[in-house]
Amino acid sequence: MNILAPVRRDRILAELPQCLRKEAALHGHKDFHPRVTCACQEHRIGTVGFKISKVIVVGDLSVGKTCLINRFCKDTFDKNYKATIGVDFEMERFEVLGIPFSLQLWDTAGQERFKCIASTYYRGAQAIIIVFNLNDVASLEHTKQWLADALKENDPSSVLLFLVGSKKDLSTPAQYVLMEKDALQVAQEMKAEYWAVSSLTGENVREFFFRVAALTFEANVLAELEKSGARRIGDVVRINSDDSNLYLTATKKKPTCCP
Repeated sequence: MNILAPVRRDRILAELPQCLRKEAALHGHKDFHPRVTCACQEHRIGTVGFKISKVIVVGDLSVGKTCLINRFCKDTFDKNYKATIGVDFEMERFEVLGIPFSLQLWDTAGQERFKCIASTYYRGAQAIIIVFNLNDVASLEHTKQWLADALKENDPSSVLLFLVGSKKDLSTPAQYVLMEKDALQVAQEMKAEYWAVSSLTGENVREFFFRVAALTFEANVLAELEKSGARRIGDVVRINSDDSNLYLTATKKKPTCCP
């Protein structure tokens, strides 16, 4: 996909998408951080608009990683999908608070024999999506190991975590309630945001990826402001007409250590 192509109308975010469950959210704010909103309004976001943020999707074989990505990126669902060999990726462009922003979604293999290949692509992720099957308790238990493997290649303090239960359409209400209770506990232990989706029906898929894009964008802008300093990102220093020239003042200033 050409990252310079126009942003689709349905990929424009003017507000912060809300979380699915407040009990397991990265933060419960209803709006973007005030510093982020202000920086975007004044176009003081450094190089964020030119960067591509990497998001890796990990989890057991057949939990629905590829179907999840395809439902969002292509709005398709294929029951007869082929297992991912190694890695694959899709590029999605957004416009967040008027700023262009791109996500690179890396679909990694869930098969043990491809794990070493896939893990080489984990490095540099800004968000990690750990997927499990809402109808398979073992796949939820395995998410902890998938997370541990992914964090070997990334700084835990600078990456956003999302725990996603897939195939919600196959769960009965009673089954879902029980699984969600366990999933929320795992999410809280991971310090991840919890979501439940259905790639078959599309339930919560769009909302989830919008949330990922928004929070990743917010984190990028805050990191840029923190790194460069708010004054240095596009700010104009104004000197009043009665102020003396700062450089001349500095050169004329007498040293205090000698006469």
